[in-house]
Amino acid sequence: MPSHKGITLNDALSQYRKISAVNTVVGLEYEKNGTIMSGDASLSVSPDKLALRIYYLGFLQGEVYEENGNIRSKPKIDKTKSTILVEGLKNSLFWWNITDYEVLDRKDSYELRNGYRKVVVNKDTLLPIEQTIELENGDVLAISYDSPTRIINEDDKAAPDDSPLSWYPSIVNIQLRNYIVRINVKSYSITK
Repeated sequence: MPSHKGITLNDALSQYRKISAVNTVVGLEYEKNGTIMSGDASLSVSPDKLALRIYYLGFLQGEVYEENGNIRSKPKIDKTKSTILVEGLKNSLFWWNITDYEVLDRKDSYELRNGYRKVVVNKDTLLPIEQTIELENGDVLAISYDSPTRIINEDDKAAPDDSPLSWYPSIVNIQLRNYIVRINVKSYSITK
């Protein structure tokens, strides 16, 4: 487990905010009312864009693109699916992208909170534990994180341990009403 006790939350957040994009390959499970669909996905996310390509048995099954709030998908998906995929994925990966927030200092965590969003960050790892986002229609998007993993560079060497940017949560669960998306991160890279 990473430990960044010598780094303040503000220092960690300023490091995270230098990230301009996250690129990842994930195992993806999508569940609705007990029915599960699974596959692999290639995901590229920045604060204003998202590109998601979903594969099953190596064949492209779907694509979702978002840029500045405009969403396109093949095949077409309904509003709930687009919300959980776009808002859920973007906010889960760019969890530090919260504005106008106050920080509540808890025993083992920091709670970053504004009028519609709450992000709970582990004090030792400086990684998120959970997040909730209240949507405009009153629904709540719930995100939980687990299994911190160190980034492996292209040369198969682990990233240095002294920066919070060297680690990421490798398991992410996103829930909206009766929809659940489970993500198992297989590779992860950042662009500053």
